[in-house]
Amino acid sequence: MTSDIIAGMARWQPDAHGRLEAAALELFRERGFDQTTVTDIAARAGLDKRTFYRLFGDKREALFSGGKLLEEVLVKAVAETDAAPFETVIAAFHQVADEIFADRLDLVRVRQSIIEGSPELKERELRKMGSLAAAVAAALRAKGVGETPAILATESGVTVFRVAFARWVAPGSDALLTDLIAEVAAELRAVTSAPGLHPDLGHR
Repeated sequence: MTSDIIAGMARWQPDAHGRLEAAALELFRERGFDQTTVTDIAARAGLDKRTFYRLFGDKREALFSGGKLLEEVLVKAVAETDAAPFETVIAAFHQVADEIFADRLDLVRVRQSIIEGSPELKERELRKMGSLAAAVAAALRAKGVGETPAILATESGVTVFRVAFARWVAPGSDALLTDLIAEVAAELRAVTSAPGLHPDLGHR
């Protein structure tokens, strides 16, 4: 299965950067993150260490270098969407799902399994999401949204994305990420607009 995944990744990114990312993903899956070196990654990609360090700061970046593109797509979508703050953030994550994650479920599942197996990588993933949230909130403020509404809309939108993303990568799931984002956003709207909890539920 891994070879098929890496072959698919190579079709997406056939350049040196993509080859190194694909090699890193393959080796992290085979050996584990801690047991894989930069030399191993470069050799698997048919390149040298100097090329690796020209493109990545360290081996973690082979898993997280897509964060910059993710942020760019989100910020651009926020700037171009004319809607209420929360709906703007949800629309931005829909854009990300279409442009970045479409047809890449197998790759993302491999990446997530690697991250979940390393406390260091899990911490890095949390920092990445924090950075994305800050960028989205800043983009909303640049449109004239107040500080508190920008924070609330962003944090709510990020939560929707995280829940939808977890459902998407779960074993056996075959739903589209865009559909799951819409589904979770609807669930959040229902929760926040409900007139009140049933009396029995308030004590559980």
